[in-house]
This record gives sequence, C-alpha cells and structure tokens, in this order.
Amino acid sequence: MTHNTRFSQKVLVFHGRNLPEKATVVGYAAIIAALDLHLPMPDIIALISEKHKTYQTGQWKVLTPRHQPEETLYHQLVFALKYEGVNLLFFKKLFKKLAEEEIVNLLKIEATGQYTRKIWFLFEWLMEKQLPIPDLTIKNYIPLVENKLQFGLQKGTRSSRHRIVNNLPGTVNFCPLIRKTEKLSSYIEQDLSGKKDNYLSGIRIGILQRASAFLLLKDSKASFAIEGESPKSKRAARWGQAIGQAGVRDLSQQEFERLQQVVIENARFIEMGYRKKGGFIGERDNDTFSPIPDHISAKPEDVNRLMQGLIETNNLLLADEIDAVVAATSIAFGFVFIHPFVDGNGRIHRYLIHHVLAKKQFSKQGLIFPVSAAILDKIIDYRKVLENYSLPLLDFIEWVETNDHNIQVLNETIDCYRYFDATMQVEFLYECVEETIEDIIPHEVDYLNKYEEFKTYIDNSFEMPDDFVALLVRFLEQNNGVLSKRAKNKEFNALHENEVKEIEKNYKLIFKS
Repeated sequence: MTHNTRFSQKVLVFHGRNLPEKATVVGYAAIIAALDLHLPMPDIIALISEKHKTYQTGQWKVLTPRHQPEETLYHQLVFALKYEGVNLLFFKKLFKKLAEEEIVNLLKIEATGQYTRKIWFLFEWLMEKQLPIPDLTIKNYIPLVENKLQFGLQKGTRSSRHRIVNNLPGTVNFCPLIRKTEKLSSYIEQDLSGKKDNYLSGIRIGILQRASAFLLLKDSKASFAIEGESPKSKRAARWGQAIGQAGVRDLSQQEFERLQQVVIENARFIEMGYRKKGGFIGERDNDTFSPIPDHISAKPEDVNRLMQGLIETNNLLLADEIDAVVAATSIAFGFVFIHPFVDGNGRIHRYLIHHVLAKKQFSKQGLIFPVSAAILDKIIDYRKVLENYSLPLLDFIEWVETNDHNIQVLNETIDCYRYFDATMQVEFLYECVEETIEDIIPHEVDYLNKYEEFKTYIDNSFEMPDDFVALLVRFLEQNNGVLSKRAKNKEFNALHENEVKEIEKNYKLIFKS
C-alpha cells in the first residue's frame, strides 16, 4: 500500500501551522499525513529547507537539502529515527496500519542496519508478537533511544535477538518519552538539587524544621487553590501531613486508593476507587447540560492496565539513574492524563511529583518542595502544558454523550495515554522546581529568621506569650507595620502608646530590611 505513496510535501502551511519558510515536510509528520495515521502531529515537525542552514525554532526542526530522505517509507522512517528520535504512538499506529508482510519486506531493505533493527525491535515490543525473522548473530549492540535526542534509561536491557539495548524509560503498558532540549540540558547542568542542599546546610535546624512545617501547609493550601477550593485549616493540614509522607510508601493500587481516601473526606456522593465509567474535564452546555470537554479521560476498561503500567514504570525509573524531574514528570503527568478516579486526581497528581522527587533523593524526605505553590504562581502556564497534551487528542477520540450527561468513548484510545511526548511538561516542572529553590524556600527561611529575631526582641522587652507574638505579627503584617486602633484597644490594650511606637519601629527595622 506504500509503494506509490508520496511522502514529502513542499509547503508554506502544514496542518494549520505556518512554516518559518517554504520547505519540505519530512519524517514523522510527512508519514502521518501521507498514510492518514490516526494520531496528533509531533510537537516539533522536521523540514528540509532550500537554504543550506540548519536551525530549530518554535515548532520546527529545519535541516538542509543534503538531509532530504528518499521518497520511500523506509527512508522516511530512518530519517525520523535519526533526527527526531523514537515516537512510540506513531509506530504503534503505523504497525496497525500495515500488513505484516509489508513490515517484513520493509525490514529486508537493510537487514542488519541499525535503524532496521530499531524498527524490528519496536514492532515486536509494541505488538507483543514475533515476526518470522531469525535472530541476529552480529556482535555489536546499539541503544534504542539515542541519548543526544531523548532521555533513556542509563541501564537498559539487552535484546540478543535484535542486538538492541532497550533503554526505553518505561514498559510496554506505559512509556512517555521526553526530548532533550537546550532548556532541559541547562537545568540539569545547574544541579538544582545540589544548590538546594548547599543552601539548606547553612540554616539552623530549628529554622529548618519550622520552615518544613510552613512549606507543607503552604503546598497543601496551594494544591487546593489550584482546584478552585478554599479548604478549612484542618483539611489543609491533613493533606499537608500526607504530602509530608511522600516517598515513604511504594506505589500500588492500594496506595493510590489510600491517597484518594485522604483527599476525599466525604465520599457520600462519589464512587471511590478506579473509575468504572467515562470521565472528562471541561464545561457543560448551559441549556442541555451536555459535556464540552477540554480533556477526555482514559476509558474505564483501560484504567487498570494503564495504572499497572504506570506503577511498573515508576519502579523502573526509581531503580535507574535517570534525571529525577524527568521521572517525576512521566509519572505525575501520566497519572493526571489517565485520570483514574472520579475525583481527587489533581491533588494526587501533584503528590506524585513530591513522591518521585523524594524517592530519587532530589528532595530529602522531611523537607517537601512546595511545588504546588510554584504551580499556582504559574497557573496559566500549568493549564497550557495540560492542554498541550489534551486538546490535540480530542480530534482523535470518538465519543457520545451518555444518559447521565457523561462521556462514553467509542474507539480504542489506550495507546494515547501510555505513549506521549512529555517534553513541555518537564520543562514546566523544572521551571517550578527552580522557582521553589531560588525564591520560595529562601523567602520562607528569610521570613522565619526575621520572625525569630522579632520574637526575641518581644520576649526580652515584654515577655509576651507565643500566641500573642504570633497575633501581633499578623496584625502588623495586615496593616503595613502599624497596629490598628482596634487591636490597641482590644487584644493589646495592656501596651502603652510609647511601647506600641517602639514595637512598630522594631517591626519595620527587622521585617522591611
């Protein structure tokens, strides 16, 4: 079916995207368009320019005429693997489209070539089926994932049949992939975890313990705020305690259900455990109450398999030396895209960031990063990275409205939730980690140091109880360093006017410096 297919297209606009110049679309995007494969276009599309200049900008990877692949499926695939990396969802869709005989003939073109071996391995790994091809006897092994293009496992497993080192960062049931960008390389070179450890080593243990408690509560409140909720202090503290235990328990179905029970205090109107019906995130029509989805959750019959895959991949990533933030993104964002529960997914998704970072010893257990606070500061960008996955997928999900105004997905979609590109999500999470280390934690520690200094002054001058000191600081914060008339006449009526002036002066000296 592919013999007379024309793959390359010289265009100015491609699938609604304006090219940076008139160029030829090649690689994955060209094959998807030519064979009408049922999946979203890659985030980055490869082009062959008429000019002799290689560059990357926005959504385009532009190469020179000498990189132009031949007009055959095989050569387009070789180009894609060489310059764009592995795209698991693409290969799964391609293998389902082609007859097995076509695949075998494709693999005969360069029988022992490294890209042939990669395609062969991917077929048997993804389709869980062996082709009628004898094992290779050549000696050299090649990595499946090219380290310069994408993040793979540091320690892969050898397939002697294909002479391939399988360093895919996941299992066949769940394996997001992440491209190596300049931005991510820069973050990794900064060694943010090491920076954080050096900073914290100079802080007194008492301040550090108090900072940990404040940061836990801050993160918990921010996580509720992201969901549009303002919980009572008791509920926020309860979820904060759960976050504080991140990294202690191993992930399992039982652990996920325990976390949901911590999140959902009143389960009267919610079916707990993994979903047994469809789900979506979005709005509803004001008149008909019909769903208007921004995100459609995995089919309920796929949830168990996807979650088991996520748990297995989590264990694989924790046992490897792969970057901690890369691992945290794969698990946390993979979870929220699957959306396995009717409710509670958002907070558990952010808990998983803490969990993986703690397990990978990026954030030591006991001092939790207030990542949710950083996410709340970047809430518009957060929604964009979620939509970057969800919105393109909507065009490839066939669904109908159910009698109870929910969604029932009609086509097979499981591969969309286990094989996706999470590059944009990792870049976003690294931004949040950087803000946490460079700004949020130092700000909290600085505040607590100033609070301790102010408290020492109050203790020495007035011998005021701790609760009164806390109340005094709160009143001064609320009124820009001045004690209100009501506070002077009520809670602090024992203070003389000159003492109030002295307290306000010292507050400003300490907190405003």
